[in-house]
Amino acid sequence: MGLMSGTSMDGIDAALLRTDGESITEFGPAITRPYTADLRERIRSVLGGQGPVMAVSRAITEAHAEAATALLAEAGMKAGEVAWIGFHGHTVLHRPEKHRTWQIGDGALLAKLTGIPVVSDFRSQDVAMGGQGAPLVPLYHEALARYAGLQAPLLVLNLGGVGNVTYIGSDGTLIAFDTGPGNALIDDWMQRHTGAIRDENGVTAASGKVDELVVAHLLEHPYFAAPPPKSLDRGDFAIAAVEDMPFADGAATLTAFTAAAVAQGLQHLPQHPTRCLVTGGGRHNATLMRMLTQALNHPVEAVETVGWRGDSLEAEAFAFLAARAVRDLPLSLPSTTGVPKPVSGGRIFHP
Repeated sequence: MGLMSGTSMDGIDAALLRTDGESITEFGPAITRPYTADLRERIRSVLGGQGPVMAVSRAITEAHAEAATALLAEAGMKAGEVAWIGFHGHTVLHRPEKHRTWQIGDGALLAKLTGIPVVSDFRSQDVAMGGQGAPLVPLYHEALARYAGLQAPLLVLNLGGVGNVTYIGSDGTLIAFDTGPGNALIDDWMQRHTGAIRDENGVTAASGKVDELVVAHLLEHPYFAAPPPKSLDRGDFAIAAVEDMPFADGAATLTAFTAAAVAQGLQHLPQHPTRCLVTGGGRHNATLMRMLTQALNHPVEAVETVGWRGDSLEAEAFAFLAARAVRDLPLSLPSTTGVPKPVSGGRIFHP
């Protein structure tokens, strides 16, 4: 079982996967459990590692235990039929340049509450060895591409709170990095003005006008010129640049910035991918998908077109990575996180 709480703070994805950490045998049921408005605000209050972190960590762990129990009920399974839970936790601070990354959530408590062994703390070992600690999903993307028989060069774009890409080259090269903001700035803008947690289907952005000068200014940030591997904290970019713009124009401009950041990132790849598959919540935003097609000068497709499950893909990935961790297989590579050599990770907690 994999459990994932992403930087969008919308809820917990839970998925079952039959795997040995190298190949995929079977996809089990998957569910999403939205966070309550109260818990979402409590998570927001500890971003940056400030405030009542331990109390929120416990609340998040209890919510994950509830999601795990609900998934078992959905699958008609008992706890003893699940070998491991891959528990990502929720990232509140990511500063790899300072050898720091912090995912809150208590693996020992989750094992106790569920009765299932838990693998957590997937990123720390990579960061301690000088890697970025992110993205960690590329090895799962590669396994999915093999399972589906997809041709390379292939790009998998994940648009959660932060955007990241996995590039699978025709020679087997694997490159990964964060492209820039995903949905985070758009979500923050909507929250500020309407209290909504997202721009549903990109309707607000579609009614606004993009300020191209603001987009160009945002792209001058040195992050975009830096070569990969590289990664971001959710708070590395803010909505200040559009603060004085009309509501719809601000949404349109932030959406265009997200798309332009992805296009800028593709300049670092050795080949232009022949196909771009989009996962994460951003694929539900029709305006963002249209802007991506324009910025990349290439059609983009939701991962469902190849039979993948975009809403549960990251949860599946941490089930896959849990299986790798218990076998001491690498979770990250020099070309995906910049770690000096392939490295495993994770900590195991038994009930």
